[in-house]
Amino acid sequence: RVAMVTQQQKLGSRRNIIMDGRDIGTTVFPDADLKIFMTADPKVRAARRYLELTEKGEDVTLEEVVENLATRDRIDSTRAESPLRQAEDAIVLDNSNLTPEQQLRFVEEEYLKAKVLKSQS
Repeated sequence: RVAMVTQQQKLGSRRNIIMDGRDIGTTVFPDADLKIFMTADPKVRAARRYLELTEKGEDVTLEEVVENLATRDRIDSTRAESPLRQAEDAIVLDNSNLTPEQQLRFVEEEYLKAKVLKSQS
């Protein structure tokens, strides 16, 4: 994990970058100009993941996907190195009921706000 964080920070030091991950806003880029914490209702996340897997031909049940996501969230949230958590200054994007287009518009609007704020400082 430590080596991965170092590599990610090197990528970001060379240019502006958009990156997503479970520790990007807290560990990798704690001073980022814009942090968006994307979340969704666990049932919605599981249904999306189930659809994704079954469309690929994987033989899984919805219950298995629910359990897998819960386990992954628990492991990531409690790990000692770079745990999953929302940065205090992150903007929350709950995409439970949003289309991909609505999510993109949300991110674009927040980016423009951050850009204006940065230009004023």
